[in-house]
Amino acid sequence: MSWVILVISGVLEAVWATALGRSEGFTKLWPSVVFGVTLVASMGGLAWAMREIPTGTAYAVWVGIGAALTVGWAMATGEEAFSIVRMLLIVGLVGCVVGLKLVGHE
Repeated sequence: MSWVILVISGVLEAVWATALGRSEGFTKLWPSVVFGVTLVASMGGLAWAMREIPTGTAYAVWVGIGAALTVGWAMATGEEAFSIVRMLLIVGLVGCVVGLKLVGHE
């Protein structure tokens, strides 16, 4: 269950990061509200998952998921340029996150 919560928290990290950019320095109400709510939920989920998953692994997975989804969304919406190299780097990042899960506790 900790891994499921961690993945959901990683997705929420991408949501709050995107909302933060769209809040324009907290001058827009709804993106700022989305940022605040998803930030708290994402951090809470990360903290909950870290009760069973080592800190380094949990944090790396959380950041990896959030970063990959944030960049992927920005490319999909045209906010950032798409390139094959960027896509390959994101795939590599996701591969590393999956690798951390597969290695597990030693």
